[in-house]
Amino acid sequence: MNIRKNRRLRSSRKHLADLSMTPLIDVALTLLIMFMVATPIIHNAIKVTLPRGQAQESSTNNSHELIVYIDKNGDFYIDNNKIGRTDIVAHLKKIVGNDLEKTVYVKADTHVSYGTVLELVDEIKCIGGMKYVALATQKPTQTASSVA
Repeated sequence: MNIRKNRRLRSSRKHLADLSMTPLIDVALTLLIMFMVATPIIHNAIKVTLPRGQAQESSTNNSHELIVYIDKNGDFYIDNNKIGRTDIVAHLKKIVGNDLEKTVYVKADTHVSYGTVLELVDEIKCIGGMKYVALATQKPTQTASSVA
């Protein structure tokens, strides 16, 4: 009788070792797809509503664009890091080093006053010594009436 119990226990243990990997792989691939979709959204975490404009800047092949954001609350950001108003030029100089030919893009929310944006651009050009400062705009959307 003991022999029969041992055989049953051994046979039931063999069945437990056989696990299906398909659900695990499905979950892993689903998570991978979710992260691939969410990563670009996380990259642009600072919400700025740009003014509309039709001017187009020539695209440069810089591997790292220098972008200064001003959100609707008047807070300043560089590389998704909040920077104090007085520290912007020093921070840009640290990033740029001796390459003053780089273009600095200023992306300011439409609710930010024109004077604040102009003061920032002037400070970057005059005090910081950067040669190129561009104001970023949003391309206007075409409506059905303007396409006709």
